[in-house]
Amino acid sequence: MTNILTQRPRLAITFGLALISILFLPVNWAWTTKALFCWNMAVWSYLGLMAWLMSRAKGIHVREIALQQDSSAIVVLALLSLSATISLGAIILELSGSKTLPADIRMVKYFFASVTVLGSWLLLGVIFCFHYALLFYNSPEKHRALRFTDDEQMPDYWDFLYFSFTIAVAAQTSDIAVASRSARKTVLAHSVLSFLFNLAVLGFSINIAAGLVGN
Repeated sequence: MTNILTQRPRLAITFGLALISILFLPVNWAWTTKALFCWNMAVWSYLGLMAWLMSRAKGIHVREIALQQDSSAIVVLALLSLSATISLGAIILELSGSKTLPADIRMVKYFFASVTVLGSWLLLGVIFCFHYALLFYNSPEKHRALRFTDDEQMPDYWDFLYFSFTIAVAAQTSDIAVASRSARKTVLAHSVLSFLFNLAVLGFSINIAAGLVGN
């Protein structure tokens, strides 16, 4: 069960297939369009797979997975967070000059941009969920990195998703207490990234709305 639910092989498979798929995309597509297409392919397939797996993982399985993670987990977190942030910059390039395009093509680009932003935002919440599980189960039992109000000692991914997406939505912690320095650093980084993403979502929404009104 542990090997089946480990996230790192899923990342390698989904992003590896996405990179290979770029060879089969139309040659007349812009490089930003190709890159964002592959990014979306990898992100949404990964999110779908992890949603299926995480919904079946009990607390004991989450603990086993977290205890198997090594120091490279922070590198994976940093790389994916950076990649998600870069995807926002790629969207800006993708939408630049879209006002001069025909209405149907412009609508496709707007939809493409919306899907990309949503996927990157969801990815950020999911990967931080995994990291919070790692911090919790790798901390001493009597001094857990996170403290649940119901004194939950074997939280599953739903508990960590709740904590992660509360930060993603509100850029602040929930009723779960942050009780270690490493957890506070992670929450700080997550809060800043979430704030930037929320600003980006607002900015893209205004941009798309203005484009639709101008149409």
